[in-house]
Amino acid sequence: MSDTKHSPPVTAANDGPANTGARWPLPEESFWSERSDPRGEGPEGRREAAGEPAPEEQPKRKRDPYLDNVKFILIALVPIGHSLVPTLSADSARAAYIFVYTFHMPLFVIISGYLSRNFWNSNAKTNKLVDTFLVPYVIVEVGYAALRFALGQKWSLTIIDPAWLNWYLLALLFWRLSTPVWKRMKYPVPVAIAIYLFAGFSEISGDFSMDRFFGLMPFFVIGLVMQPEHFELLNRRWIKIVSGFVIAAAAAVAIYIAPRAPLAPFYYKNSYEKMDLSWYMGLGLRTGLLLCALALCLAVLALVPRRETWYTDLGTRTLYCYLLHGIPVLIAKEMGWLEFPWLHGPLGVMAISFSCFALAIVLCLPETRTVFKWVLEPRLTWLYRRPSRSRS
Repeated sequence: MSDTKHSPPVTAANDGPANTGARWPLPEESFWSERSDPRGEGPEGRREAAGEPAPEEQPKRKRDPYLDNVKFILIALVPIGHSLVPTLSADSARAAYIFVYTFHMPLFVIISGYLSRNFWNSNAKTNKLVDTFLVPYVIVEVGYAALRFALGQKWSLTIIDPAWLNWYLLALLFWRLSTPVWKRMKYPVPVAIAIYLFAGFSEISGDFSMDRFFGLMPFFVIGLVMQPEHFELLNRRWIKIVSGFVIAAAAAVAIYIAPRAPLAPFYYKNSYEKMDLSWYMGLGLRTGLLLCALALCLAVLALVPRRETWYTDLGTRTLYCYLLHGIPVLIAKEMGWLEFPWLHGPLGVMAISFSCFALAIVLCLPETRTVFKWVLEPRLTWLYRRPSRSRS
């Protein structure tokens, strides 16, 4: 994940029919990616390992900034949502929390699905099932267990039950493993929605993130079937205007329902029985939530700038914000810094939001990556066999 190499363009030639002919040098991952060959298993990495001279340097492709902009905006919402928890007794904080949780993780999962379409097409990408999912997962689990123990909590470490924010790594791992199945189906989206709806009849365990795996499955599959031209359709003036009204209406609804709405549905994991809903109310709630989340996801995608911005580069290092923001947030919660009375109101929502936005910027800086790269992005090229050379 260097800052100088970029992902190859996604074109109609290798990703399906094209209506626009546009080239999209898009990132490979949802939370992290800064180069097309992050583990050195591509031609450049193999030449380096074999001691062969590198070919003459090719002109660098300009990276499309669009999804990096989306990723930074979404990752900034993650610490904001987690930091609002101690103030949820206030209607203003509760409204902001409901608004954010309706769409921010569903949209991340959509992007994950979109960027997983060609995941099984190279050894370098399949190797990342271990060194960018399982290894960081174990390290973060142990790290947060140690942090909680240092803050006075009982030592607790259960690898199969992901702690707090670590659920996404395991869920994404299993979504990625299921990708070949979805790509072989004729109607993957309706099937995924049906599984999502019927999963609510069972109390699914949180072990291995199975509850979130089923609860957010439709968003991953929707992303998996999307093509670049679908994003281009959102880049129209009338759609941007409608999107502005959709977001404003969603914010107004969140404010209206905040005093009485339960939070359990917005975690996309709880059964109908656990939410004290009849089967028909549960199906209706999950269907409505799915539609609202998709509407907000499309609205955000339509309004995010497509040009390069001051935060575009920050969007290439969102893994660090996601995995590290829990440290200051957990400390702030344990020390009571988020429970001051003045934080329980609109002013508190603004203060927490601005502080977390600044934290997201810091954690996405290249200096942060330099410090923590050896922990969160360990190079495990020694673990894999080198691809055999084809004989002429």
